[in-house]
Amino acid sequence: MAQEAAAVNSTADPVCSICIANFNGEAVIGPCLQSVLNQDFDQPLEIIVHDDASTDDSVGIIRTQFPEVTLIANDENAGYCVSNNRMVARARGRYILLLNNDAVLHRDAVGTLFRHAEEQPGPAILGLPQYDIETGALIDRGSLLDPFMNPVPNLDPGRTDVGMVMGSCLWIPKALWDDLGGFPEWFGSLAEDMYLCCLARLRGVPVTVLPESSYDHWVGRSFKGGKVVGNALQTSYRRRALSERNKSYTFFVCWPTALVYPCFAFHLVILSLEGLLLSALKADRNIFRSIYLPCVTSVWKEKNCLMQERNRVQRSSRIGLVRFLRVFTPVPYKMKMLMRFGLPAIRS
Repeated sequence: MAQEAAAVNSTADPVCSICIANFNGEAVIGPCLQSVLNQDFDQPLEIIVHDDASTDDSVGIIRTQFPEVTLIANDENAGYCVSNNRMVARARGRYILLLNNDAVLHRDAVGTLFRHAEEQPGPAILGLPQYDIETGALIDRGSLLDPFMNPVPNLDPGRTDVGMVMGSCLWIPKALWDDLGGFPEWFGSLAEDMYLCCLARLRGVPVTVLPESSYDHWVGRSFKGGKVVGNALQTSYRRRALSERNKSYTFFVCWPTALVYPCFAFHLVILSLEGLLLSALKADRNIFRSIYLPCVTSVWKEKNCLMQERNRVQRSSRIGLVRFLRVFTPVPYKMKMLMRFGLPAIRS
């Protein structure tokens, strides 16, 4: 094991708690944790891993090879949002770095994030450029958003203000996390990072991707699919269903009042038409029944809860419509991907 450049889980109060949610990550958790231990950083850190009832040897690997780690081993699968909320509740650091178990930090990542966080005039959510660990290709420098709340990868090195940074490597002051309420546990998984970033932006908190350092990512390993493989789109029914539902929840709760109702109604109509068309083109009625119909019906079933959450969020909003839409792009991202890669392959 490489020599640690930072004191990890020492008795000193850590400046940052690195929180890693793990489920069946025995193939990736080792390189992830080693990249944290290899950081060129001279201040105390703590590493917390929440294992979400893995059925592989993840827990054994962590316990035997990484005794520095504070391990929370759950007996039942609770989901990504719950896992992260539990870790942050236990964290002692002034800052939190959420890190996917299939992400690998470059050696200067934590130091870069810490330095920029200390230079900020107030709280901020920070992220780093993300690269595909298999190909070395740049995936994004954070993401902008399209009119239907789809993340649009930002590839512009000159743009640092973004709509969201991915939860695979997301830096946030713990006080801000607590103030925003953490991840919404009713999401389960997917789009929780978008939701958190939208809440922060409504409070006037910047969401920024740094031009320095980066991290590598086994894209799609932790939740299967959601990537381009062999020049074709690949996803799964479960991933797509959760993604469409949670992006719709985020749309309704976070869009400013001036436009939310007509735009959200239009969003649901377009989403339904998309599902019907995709089902017809793929000759698979299960696409509409398993992905799109549950999204629309869940919005209706949860309308009272969503309205309560919307009222809570909008009461604390400090920005107007123009500033909110500053990180949006006009062209629907799915249309661009369809024209480039064709219809997605959807696995069970």
